[in-house]
Amino acid sequence: MIKLNKIQRLLPLLSMAAALLLFAPGCMNSGGNDIVSITLNPQGQNAIKVKTDILCTDTVDAAVEYWPKEQAQQHTTTPLSKHRINHTIVLTNLLPGKAYEYRILTGHGKDLYPSKTYTFNTSGFPVWMKDMFSVVCPDSSVLPATFRKGYVMLTRREDPGVLFLLNAKGDVTWYHQVSGTGFKVAKFTDNNTFLTLLGGPGYETSYGDQILELSLSGDTLANLKKGQQDFKQTIHHEILLNPNNEFVTLCVEERICDLSSKGGSKQDTVKGDGILVLNRQGKQVWKWTVFDALNPLDDKNILKEKQDWMHANCIAFDKDGNYLISFYNNGQIWKIDARTGKRLWTFGKNGDFDMPAEALFDQAHGLHINEHGELMFFDNGVSKKTSRTLSFKLDENTKQAQLRINTLLPRENYNERMGSSYLVGDTTLLQCATKRNTVILTNFQGRFLWLLRTGMSSYRASFIPAERLAPYIIQPGY
Repeated sequence: MIKLNKIQRLLPLLSMAAALLLFAPGCMNSGGNDIVSITLNPQGQNAIKVKTDILCTDTVDAAVEYWPKEQAQQHTTTPLSKHRINHTIVLTNLLPGKAYEYRILTGHGKDLYPSKTYTFNTSGFPVWMKDMFSVVCPDSSVLPATFRKGYVMLTRREDPGVLFLLNAKGDVTWYHQVSGTGFKVAKFTDNNTFLTLLGGPGYETSYGDQILELSLSGDTLANLKKGQQDFKQTIHHEILLNPNNEFVTLCVEERICDLSSKGGSKQDTVKGDGILVLNRQGKQVWKWTVFDALNPLDDKNILKEKQDWMHANCIAFDKDGNYLISFYNNGQIWKIDARTGKRLWTFGKNGDFDMPAEALFDQAHGLHINEHGELMFFDNGVSKKTSRTLSFKLDENTKQAQLRINTLLPRENYNERMGSSYLVGDTTLLQCATKRNTVILTNFQGRFLWLLRTGMSSYRASFIPAERLAPYIIQPGY
């Protein structure tokens, strides 16, 4: 006989309505199952993730198979939890306010035996989340197949912070919520994890004091907070994993400078930027600062910009593993040697590359190397009051820049700060107009195909193909 414990009421943030996960107790089938008890609980502050704790009489493998009630053909099976007596398995790919059936599979390897079937109900989304997203899509048949099946990742930067995954219909298919802080920026890593930068109310826009890495089941894989080990500085705008599984981020750097020759004081503080690499325990591995490359006294606008000199807003890896870093205030992109810290070249205003006149840009956000090996970014376009996506094929030997993509956003979506743009397949772009609370899928000619309106200003919007999220999420939009 199986002992099934009662579920505790979900946290009040989840819903104002009663939110209990219900399931029917009963006897397990025989057939080799040695299960003592099953307990279902909400996974954190979340309506569509359920944590299943399974206690067995012996060391076995276990998985959970589940499906919407009376729709067994839509079943999902969790990854196998191997060789344990106590198993904790998180159920994802759930819908809010819906009844589900499930059974436990136990055994060894491929020889798994099913238990009796039980039921549970998920709670509804919190009230504040229900009308957060809406999609405009005149003709879903023109959307690339990969986009129809895949997911858009967004972040809520205010408290409570939420990392969202949406399908093409705008349905929330996965989310992770934190309290007292916000998700400033997030990256889906090559390890299929979510690497995020968090910051509370005291940290503006894209600045923060915490690094959090999550699995697709919502488990915490890493959690570093400012003050631990060598993590002493505020970090901002970016968080990456390098090939050594270390954290790469931008950090705030301060220097006391004599600016009296520029009309300032002899003990002026200049705030600049740096690149900080930390191992997973928070120990510093490598560091570089903009002060290593430039003298603040050489900047004629230093008195005006000393509180946010240069304003680095993105760091990325070039194809050779060196760093690319973009600066908002001077409209430049630098390449930095990842070993020596030497500046290898400058791209953009007063840079080293010859480029066509129509390719001149004001500011870059969301800098990265795209799937075709091109330098790609979102140009805010402040001088022209028009934002766009640009990509370039660079010849680093001849210092020639060939313009490959030049796609304008509609004027009404002009986005003067923040933003991003990423390829979706070979024919479309997912562009985020942060200040307009809008994400737009267009072709390279700028023709609108799909638009998402949000109740928040996500710093970026990135696309994740469906195959990278299975089996944790299988809810295609169209």
